[in-house]
Amino acid sequence: MSRIAVLVPGKIHERVLTRLKESFDVIEADPASLDAEAAGRIRGVAVSGTFNAAAIDRLPNVELISSFGVGYDGVDAKHAATKGIIVTNTPDVLNDEVADTAIGLLLNTIREFPRAENWLRAGNWKPGQNYALSRFSLKGRHVGIYGLGRIGQEIAKRLEPFKVKISYHTRTRHADVPYGYYPTLKDLAGAVDTLVSIVPKTAQTHKTINAEILSALGPEGVFINVGRGWTVDEDALVQALKSGTIGAAGLDVFYDEPNVPASLFDLPNAVLLPHLASGSVPTRNAMADLVVDNLVEWFAKAKPLTPVPETPLKE
Repeated sequence: MSRIAVLVPGKIHERVLTRLKESFDVIEADPASLDAEAAGRIRGVAVSGTFNAAAIDRLPNVELISSFGVGYDGVDAKHAATKGIIVTNTPDVLNDEVADTAIGLLLNTIREFPRAENWLRAGNWKPGQNYALSRFSLKGRHVGIYGLGRIGQEIAKRLEPFKVKISYHTRTRHADVPYGYYPTLKDLAGAVDTLVSIVPKTAQTHKTINAEILSALGPEGVFINVGRGWTVDEDALVQALKSGTIGAAGLDVFYDEPNVPASLFDLPNAVLLPHLASGSVPTRNAMADLVVDNLVEWFAKAKPLTPVPETPLKE
């Protein structure tokens, strides 16, 4: 197995590189820079980020592309499928961390904990001077989850002990969950006062959180996004926060990362995080291990652990 060449086309978690080098001949390079001989040796790819059709076409013998992250929109999985190439991602190992972050972000947004801490650190807590009461409370809220996949369901489970009402919208109703279902996102936004987005980046989810949805959510509404910034019309969101169309927003993801709209920075009703939902050492290590394990299992047994739906294996 040590003679099998695996390409790492850009920056990736150091643990991926360390473990790959134990079993494979690792080539760290841009696919476009490889000569024909080197490109022909590549049978696997470990990538964090983009790997498009052009990159795939430069590697005539690649068999598997192992992507770091549950979202794999940067990898052209459909094109890979037309060439018989398996694409894998790293689901499940980050579900708990992202769900925990969603709850933390929700609490921070509703109760203003980051602002209260900054107020204290600035020396403002003195006799007779207390931080202002938070406008909102989680108590009695109706939380709508936009996207009830693996992570969405973990978020819902964590919300249950808070005694809030939980509803959701997805393309297909889940018969095995106890939460209320709304057939459209607008219906959900109109019914709830808290909206948590955890949908992937697809053509169908592009800017679905728009002015109409935010207006339906209303002035007491709180919007939380731990999915993809792709799903949000950021101009509409900024305007909604400024005008009071919605009450507050907590965002871990943005449309053009790492470029965050400057118009968000000064908004007192916005809590902003640098896309760190899965950002703990244990979780990122587990993701790195799954990237490598998919390659190891494929070349040892022709059975990758987590192939994506676009590239199903033949029985």
